[in-house]
Amino acid sequence: MTQPTKRAVTVGEGLAVLIAQPGPLEDSHTFERGAAGAEANVATVLAQLGIQTAWISRVGDDGFGRYLVRHLGARGVDTSAVTVDPARPTGVYVKERGSGSAQAGDLDAGASRMLYYRNGSAASALSPADLPAAARLLGGADVIHFTGITPALSPAATEFTASLLTQPRGQRLISFDLNYRPALWERRGESAGEILARHIRGSDVVFLGADEAEAVFGVGDAERLRALFPQPRHLIVKNDKHSVTGYIGDVRLEVPALRLDVTERIGAGDAFAGGYLAALLQGRPHEHLLRFGHLCAAAALTGTGDVAELPPLATLESRSAASTSEWAGMNYARPQPIPENVPS
Repeated sequence: MTQPTKRAVTVGEGLAVLIAQPGPLEDSHTFERGAAGAEANVATVLAQLGIQTAWISRVGDDGFGRYLVRHLGARGVDTSAVTVDPARPTGVYVKERGSGSAQAGDLDAGASRMLYYRNGSAASALSPADLPAAARLLGGADVIHFTGITPALSPAATEFTASLLTQPRGQRLISFDLNYRPALWERRGESAGEILARHIRGSDVVFLGADEAEAVFGVGDAERLRALFPQPRHLIVKNDKHSVTGYIGDVRLEVPALRLDVTERIGAGDAFAGGYLAALLQGRPHEHLLRFGHLCAAAALTGTGDVAELPPLATLESRSAASTSEWAGMNYARPQPIPENVPS
């Protein structure tokens, strides 16, 4: 019997990213263009894992906005509910990369820093007025995912995400990743803790970084966070780089991260969320939800750019089914391309 197609919708800002050459930013003569944005990153992971996925956002009537829509569309993401704003620009950030040269302003080799230019962006104008255009996609979704970045963009965006929590839900799941960005909240002059706590308590699946939860709520321990937030059926606490604790109701499970050589950390949390949600929609067991998250995060950590390029689904399934001892000893390595003109 054919299983019904699972559908996901992610809601949030997409950004064009300009990636500098390694070294002091002032010495970078060229920049590589890329796409970024937490919810857009999650959408591309879900689509790679066979989930029918749509992205809801606003972009400017500019080349960066058209690039983002094309980028997501080329990866199988439905962008039909993306609004083009004629008055506001698409958000941009610059990724500064270190070379370890010890020059003034340089970062350590392999380190990176983001400089955001998103004030007054098209996505900051997200509001409940955008709901009618997205009603078809939202109504047909099995899961709606967004992060704490979206309500931080503006009071209107907070109203938009709050309205997602109060709409009739039925069997639909609301997924929320804390993604605390203090600089965005400082501009708001409002208490991030109260707003973000309401979003956590109103969601079904919640992802928390222990460090960011400590910064917002003064609590970073997984058990204490579960006591503070008993409402979400799924509560996932990324303790640090070594393990993740996942709760489904009262059932607690901790799964260690894979051993790997980190290329860049940006986008790993988004990839984890995408892997977990895809596995959840596909009906996989509790441990596999966390392992899919780790595997997708590993793909981001060992790659370049904000968007994780995943191994084939069959590879993820095989690795997620490893025994406990096999998982503990597993090293994650990116699949290497087969050289041309070499017999397979």
